[in-house]
Amino acid sequence: MHDLDKFDCAILAALQSDGTLSIAALSAKVGLSSTPCWKRLKRLEDDGYIESRVAIVNRHKVGLPVTVFVSIKTTEHDEKWLNRFAAAVVALPEVQEFHRMSGNVDYLLKVVTTDIGGYDRFYKKLIKAANLSGVSSAFSMEQIKFTTALPLELISHGAGA
Repeated sequence: MHDLDKFDCAILAALQSDGTLSIAALSAKVGLSSTPCWKRLKRLEDDGYIESRVAIVNRHKVGLPVTVFVSIKTTEHDEKWLNRFAAAVVALPEVQEFHRMSGNVDYLLKVVTTDIGGYDRFYKKLIKAANLSGVSSAFSMEQIKFTTALPLELISHGAGA
């Protein structure tokens, strides 16, 4: 499943904190010389451990302060319906996350928008996209924790550790 040693995890952890690190800075941070660090980084990218490097934009500063968690129920559960519904939801730019769930809710969306009116416009697009038996919205009052960093300390390291 994963073959990561302590250096691989150190590289991933450093890049999760700052994706702009140069090879020189990254190698100094993880305790490797530049060439072995670059080779490990290249392998981590080639093997899909690093999917992309992005800038995290402050949503409040750009005018998207509202976060809504949208629970969706449906009576449709066939693959054709799901493919159509998924394509429609993925195309909605307000959706940051889209999950198929177990339990009482079939799908869960994390949506960001400008205000209540912005959410209403999103909601109208969503209910046009597919036949849904229930949509419930929970507005986030306060974001207490936000991170994109995975807890790499929870995984065991390979033979090189």
